[in-house]
Amino acid sequence: MTGTFDRVAKFVLSRTSDEMPVSAKESAALMMLDTMGVLIGAGPMQAGIIARDTATMLYASSSPAHSARMLFDGRRVSLAGAAYAVATQTDNLDAHDGYNPTKGHIGVVVIPALAALAEHCPELSGSDALASVIVGYEVAGRAGLALHASVEDYHTSGAWNALGVAAMAARLRHHSPDQLRQALGIAEYHGPRSQMMREIANPTMLHDGSGWGAMVGLSAAILAEQGFTGAPALTVEDDQAAPFWADLGSFWQIEHQYVKPYPICRWAHAAIDGVRILMLQHELSHDQIAAIHINSFHEAVCLFSGIPNTTSQAQYSLAFSVATQAVHGLIGVEHISGAGLKDPVVADVMNRISVTERERHNQRFPQGRWADVVIETTNGQVLKSGDIHARGGPEARMSQQDIVDKFMEFAAPSIGKARATGICNAILGLNRPTARYADLQQYLYDGP
Repeated sequence: MTGTFDRVAKFVLSRTSDEMPVSAKESAALMMLDTMGVLIGAGPMQAGIIARDTATMLYASSSPAHSARMLFDGRRVSLAGAAYAVATQTDNLDAHDGYNPTKGHIGVVVIPALAALAEHCPELSGSDALASVIVGYEVAGRAGLALHASVEDYHTSGAWNALGVAAMAARLRHHSPDQLRQALGIAEYHGPRSQMMREIANPTMLHDGSGWGAMVGLSAAILAEQGFTGAPALTVEDDQAAPFWADLGSFWQIEHQYVKPYPICRWAHAAIDGVRILMLQHELSHDQIAAIHINSFHEAVCLFSGIPNTTSQAQYSLAFSVATQAVHGLIGVEHISGAGLKDPVVADVMNRISVTERERHNQRFPQGRWADVVIETTNGQVLKSGDIHARGGPEARMSQQDIVDKFMEFAAPSIGKARATGICNAILGLNRPTARYADLQQYLYDGP
């Protein structure tokens, strides 16, 4: 074993909640609330329905000790199947949190994995639940940084957030250091190294590979329990990976996640914000706009450019999302699905949008998601936004109230205001000395 692995093992298996900063636990609660809202909002969508039904067909378990209920569903499948189904569901509503340096997402697997694992931890305290969330974020984020630094392809989040899930399982299932080591190695080896830009070019329900990341991470932990070997994980133990783990336990990545104000790929957010700001400042309506010129970074320019036929295409579309914001003043689930995809006014505004790549914005990626917007009005004005960074991250945080409001917006239509309020209060109260995860768990399942 390497010194880096020893550091990771001590952090994952031995670092107590009391040894973690209050600020990190507060961030963990907010990330949990935000992700929970997104996964609830995604529940009625086609991808989530397919994923949950498929889990019952293919990923059930004959062992009660290795099964769990699917969130807001209640049907019982394997631990890995439950995490897979809900992570896939969440991944298909592109409103969940992310971390700029990894170019990807962590909460999308962490919250489903915690729910599945907690079914077998009846005495889990609220504080220990938050500590497990922190472990998932800190391990996944550093694995992502190490992977991006060691391979050429831009891989989806499932390729590395699987390690965060394996670490959470090792902590909550009381693994030995060697079991953790094997689990991390298995998770890294089998993590879905799918190419993100292929999905950008042809948006589908594959999204960011996080459903498979969740499944691989939990499967890896159970395999390690049974004696299956897979170590080492090179993104942890290779000498070139060591710098990415040096600040584990001192720099808290969970405090630097971003929260999305729109259910759209964040690469489009700066442009959306640019249009929103200019329209508000100048009291413009969409019919006063003659043209919208967007300058951004390469990956944003590669987003889907046509009129979307599916929700997946809509969430990965720069022009469609900007046009939707211009027409409606907001972007909700109703705008990226169903009749919202056929809005003739949005299609008309899309015809007035042009997109150009700019090197200065390229140089700021992935640490930032920048764009600038120029609007030409029908009366001849030329309005410039200047360079804008996407909201929601450390540079321009959403407040706790903003996150609560977003949670209610996504959750209440599906489960009702009373139940959504109960979930919100339970999550924000997890860090109280007497809180238990069961305080939240009572709200999370439908059916028997």
